[in-house]
Amino acid sequence: MSELLKLDHISLAYDTQNGVVPVVDNLSLNLEKGHIGCLLGASGCGKTTVLRAIAGFEPLRAGSISLGTTVLSSDNEQVEPEHRNVGMMFQDYALFPHLSVEKNIGFGLRRWDRQRRKQRVDELLCLAGLEGSGQRYPHELSGGQQQRVALARALAPEPELLLLDEPFSNLDVDTRERLAFEVRDILKRTGHTAILVTHNQAEAFAIADRIGVMRNGVIAQWDTPYGIHHSPVNAFVADFVKREALMAQRAQAYLRGEAS
Repeated sequence: MSELLKLDHISLAYDTQNGVVPVVDNLSLNLEKGHIGCLLGASGCGKTTVLRAIAGFEPLRAGSISLGTTVLSSDNEQVEPEHRNVGMMFQDYALFPHLSVEKNIGFGLRRWDRQRRKQRVDELLCLAGLEGSGQRYPHELSGGQQQRVALARALAPEPELLLLDEPFSNLDVDTRERLAFEVRDILKRTGHTAILVTHNQAEAFAIADRIGVMRNGVIAQWDTPYGIHHSPVNAFVADFVKREALMAQRAQAYLRGEAS
């Protein structure tokens, strides 16, 4: 497989009244076409800022971001977000409540001719397991169904790269885990390349081919789920994996009524 996404020594910072606050420092990663990557870490570690930089919403202070042979961001290049061929899926779904499911999915296809747009929407309804739901409205759907609509809408314009920002955080634990596997299956069937941001280790291990464990704006380890779990490169990664696994076990025990 060929490399699609490349982040080359990128740095990001925010300007505040007290000066420049570094957020991401000298971060690099490569993601192959058709693979799903994940930035995993606690709140405030910089993972969402990286995602926003890939989307074009945050300017780089240093380094470059490339998608295939196109430089999206660098010292002298800045492709506007709407021209990056990058799709986004948000944690709050961001569906239009006044539009039906099929119109939500087809929203980004308004420049397509009617027949082609209908064919694409029908294809995505089937892919997302939403056959027969095209005329329904978001408030008539479960949280999991709404998230599948959001995924179908993000995939509709056939982006080269899909960005997923904490997409399952508003769902209950059982729905979250089931939907993570469903999303992976859909992305693998369509061959899309994606980057997921999450603080949830179970989601990361369920969906990703490559995981970057982040801390204080840097990637401590960029590896396969197996490598992260069985060969952590340092004590931070090892402790993070063990801590998150223990928290997941306690959460599951609580939901089963086993907690004291």
